[in-house]
Amino acid sequence: KMEEFLNLTQLKTSLKEAILLDYYTAGFWWAKEMNFSLIQLSGFMDLLNFALENLSSKHMTLGDNLKELERAMSGIGETESEERGDLNLFSIEQAKSIIDYLVTSLFKHYKAYEYLFHSRREEPVISNE
Repeated sequence: KMEEFLNLTQLKTSLKEAILLDYYTAGFWWAKEMNFSLIQLSGFMDLLNFALENLSSKHMTLGDNLKELERAMSGIGETESEERGDLNLFSIEQAKSIIDYLVTSLFKHYKAYEYLFHSRREEPVISNE
């Protein structure tokens, strides 16, 4: 189902698509194990996508992406701020767990993800030789 939702059409031949499927599927199951509600699960998946899009589309450095994540999560745990958006769905403890998860799943492997999204790879040549 995740493959269909992410519209991955070349999963069997694309390393990039396989890695993306693994990234989102692992995040989804981690959030399920954390017993997140459906709304929390959706917010968490948005955070996963936010951090990955910062890397893939916006070409953010690790430091810049961490700063953006900090801005996105800065309102968690507050009760009176209206500017923080939907992330008030998470408790402070949940937010700490989310940050730990993002560090271990994405930020520790940032160079590998940068290579995946930004390096030029030559197409393999298949011939009779």
